[in-house]
Amino acid sequence: MKKIIIFGVIIFAIFVSLGILTNMKNKELAEGNPYNKETLHPATIDQLDDPLYQNLIMPDELSDQLKNNGTAFIYFYSPTCEHCRKATPIVVPMAKELGINLQLFNLLEFEFGWDDYKINGTPTIIYFENGKESARIEGSVEAEQFKQWFLENK
Repeated sequence: MKKIIIFGVIIFAIFVSLGILTNMKNKELAEGNPYNKETLHPATIDQLDDPLYQNLIMPDELSDQLKNNGTAFIYFYSPTCEHCRKATPIVVPMAKELGINLQLFNLLEFEFGWDDYKINGTPTIIYFENGKESARIEGSVEAEQFKQWFLENK
């Protein structure tokens, strides 16, 4: 009976140690991140060095931009969204090719964005003109539909 208890304690200690090490590793990876957060979701950490996810916009920046009647194309996405993983390699280079500054808003890290910008699902791209929503495209659509939408709102 003592052996079972000792074995159980050892297994428990191993799992606790693994949890602590994983947490420390995630904090280390998140250090100096553009999100200015102490910890990040692992899916966000995986995208930190991905060139497709570099033109990020933080909530305060977007809020200020809209308060100042700014114009912006904002791509609302989640790193865990399968449709976003398919759409991002299409829309990010396409926007660049069309001369559009497409800024990315990570809804996994800033969940209040779902309500603040009335996001029904991801991916969603909203065009703000003079600080107000002017147009949006939602969901995983064909590349030609994205292109047509960009051209209509450019």
